[in-house]
Amino acid sequence: MFPFNVWYNSCYGGESVSRKTQLERKLRFLKTMRDDLETKLAGLNAAISKVEQQLSQEDVTRV
Repeated sequence: MFPFNVWYNSCYGGESVSRKTQLERKLRFLKTMRDDLETKLAGLNAAISKVEQQLSQEDVTRV
């Protein structure tokens, strides 16, 4: 797993931070990643739906 405590220390000047602060930062980071992935997944789902719709329209026009 990614060493979050190393990343946080280097990004925040190397000051000593409490475990709670580290976990809060990690949680914010992970939630941001999740939100980004949800956005990408929604885009993929829309693209899949569109292609499926186009395929079904082609099937109807070929009959």
